[in-house]
Amino acid sequence: MPDTSSCERCSWAQDDPLMRDYHDAEWGVPQRDPRMLWEMLMLEGFQAGLAWITILRKREAFRAAFADFDPVKVAAFDERDIERLIANPGIVRARAKVEATIKGAQIYCDMQDRGEDFSAFCWSFTGGAPLLGDGESWVASTPLSEKVSQELKRRGFKFVGPTITYAWMQAVGIVNDHSFRCFRRQVERK
Repeated sequence: MPDTSSCERCSWAQDDPLMRDYHDAEWGVPQRDPRMLWEMLMLEGFQAGLAWITILRKREAFRAAFADFDPVKVAAFDERDIERLIANPGIVRARAKVEATIKGAQIYCDMQDRGEDFSAFCWSFTGGAPLLGDGESWVASTPLSEKVSQELKRRGFKFVGPTITYAWMQAVGIVNDHSFRCFRRQVERK
C-alpha cells in the first residue's frame, strides 16, 4: 500500500492508528468471500451497543475463540463451547451474542447445503455492484438496510437490525460511504 500519511480520510478514521489502518486497508472494499462476509456480519453483531474500536481491538481474540470463524466448526459448538466463550475475557462475553453467532453459523451452513452461496445472497440486494453514498451525509440506516435486515431476520439471524446491517454493508463495501474527499472513495474496487 502506498504512503497514505498525508492523505485525507473519513473523519472517524483520523485519530486512532488501528481505526486508520482498518479504514485504509479494509473498510468499504467490496468483500466477495462468503466466509469473510459472514465473519464481518457476526462481528458487527458483537459490536451492538459498543464502539467498533472495541471489536477491532478484540478481533484476533474473536478469531481464536471462534475457530477462525469457520462456519462449519462454529455451527457444531455446544453448551461447553458457549460456557468457554462467555468466560473468555478476550472477547465480548454476551451469551446472546455468542449464541447468535453459533446460530448464524448454522444458518450459513444450511444455506450452503441448499446450494445458496452466502456471497451471492449478500450482493443480490445491489445487483452485485457497490452502491455509492453521497459522500457528505452519514445515516444510521437506509430503506435498503431495512430490507436486508428483514431478510436476515427471516432466515433466523440475530443482532442484524437495520443499523447493524447498514454498518456491515459499509464495512464490506456493499455500500461505498467514504466521504467525498477521502482518498479511499475513488480507489478501484475488486
